[in-house]
Amino acid sequence: MQSSSKAANQKFPLQGAEGARLVVLGAGESGAGAAYLAQQQGYDVFVSDFGAIADKYKTQLTGWGIRFEEQQHTEAEILNATEIVKSPGIPDKAPIIKKIKEKGIALLSEIEFAGRYTDAKMICITGSNGKTTTTSLTYHILKNAGLNVGLAGNIGKSFAYQVATQKFDHYVLEISSFMLDNMYEFKADIAVLLNITPDHLDRYDYKLENYAASKFRIAQNQTAADYFIYCADDAETIKGMEERKFAAQLLPFSIEKPIERGAYLEHQNLIINTSLEHFKMSLTQLALQGKHNIYNSMASGIVAKVLEIRNETIRESMSDFQNIEHRLEFVAKISGISFINDSKATNVNSTWYALESMSNDVVLILGGVDKGNDYAMLKELVKQKVKSIVCLGKDNRRIHDAFEDDVEIIVNTHSASEAVQVAYHLAEKGDTVLLSPACASFDLFENYEDRGDQFKQAVKEL
Repeated sequence: MQSSSKAANQKFPLQGAEGARLVVLGAGESGAGAAYLAQQQGYDVFVSDFGAIADKYKTQLTGWGIRFEEQQHTEAEILNATEIVKSPGIPDKAPIIKKIKEKGIALLSEIEFAGRYTDAKMICITGSNGKTTTTSLTYHILKNAGLNVGLAGNIGKSFAYQVATQKFDHYVLEISSFMLDNMYEFKADIAVLLNITPDHLDRYDYKLENYAASKFRIAQNQTAADYFIYCADDAETIKGMEERKFAAQLLPFSIEKPIERGAYLEHQNLIINTSLEHFKMSLTQLALQGKHNIYNSMASGIVAKVLEIRNETIRESMSDFQNIEHRLEFVAKISGISFINDSKATNVNSTWYALESMSNDVVLILGGVDKGNDYAMLKELVKQKVKSIVCLGKDNRRIHDAFEDDVEIIVNTHSASEAVQVAYHLAEKGDTVLLSPACASFDLFENYEDRGDQFKQAVKEL
């Protein structure tokens, strides 16, 4: 249960009361978890998914005795709810969401709902890029330090399901802007904002300031006892901070200037200064290489210092960390050509980071569902590092238009296998074939994991 101080300002019912009815929209990982927790807390629960529900979740819901429907939203079942937990993937413009808002029914995220039923310390990480890596690295450090810690949010088992079945003292949560949009009373004890770059703007009226406002919700409800960790080199973050007040203690990180309290670089060493003893580590010892990963390591390192984890544990964890699947994942070296799977790069900024970390000539596999991408920021790096582009998508015109003056060869392909074959023939010994699409995957694949898995399988078959 919540601690009394946290419960005191809670606007929603803290636990299911007689007659309290919770509807869950969307029956994926977060929806199924929220339904299970709600049932445990005594709510009358109903789950509704406008699409098909995966067999795995249907089996779970049936086993738990939770009513559900798929391929439809029955309004009579939904609009009499006390509260509604919404999947982050459902946009506000969906007809059912408009009707829920018209009726004034409380609409919240799984994180908001589950947060009521745990008094664990919350370490919450958001940003346009680097969230999964930083969340995974932070969890790795805390686990190595012997803390009783859960990993959830956009990663792993749902937060709600873990709250229902585990008793963790700490949670490391990867939190997207879509989750933040429906979080109100929830509070991060330690909030991390890595960066703000244009992404998902179709959900924010194509206004960067709306998307930025969503990201800054990570710091809402924080007090002077909490911490807000942010990148002092990120222009949009700094601009957003100038317009807001923060109650939490501020701990910035930078690779461009010394920082009095936070993290910075000094002679190729990563330095972290908090009120505790200083931490120092050579960049060459970091498991995660590349400029963007220095930022990720700094953010994780500051969290670890705030939690008073020993320097030796932080150093060991940062040097032996295995990067997550589909994020600059080394696949194989064939005929002297390296193959790297960065399928998780679903926006232009992620691809920029991937290219920036490459030291060899690159054959770049790009393309998919373009979310209104502006490829201009890639042009300089493409000129410097990319010898040819292999397009992997149904409609590649915008990629051709963006880069036809910068690379000699741009080839269209329509499967992972074809893309890998073409890239292999275009590459020479010493080159890198990099899958870093800058686009969503659902024109040809189920999701970015499916795209990455098919890429890896195709490389193995060369």
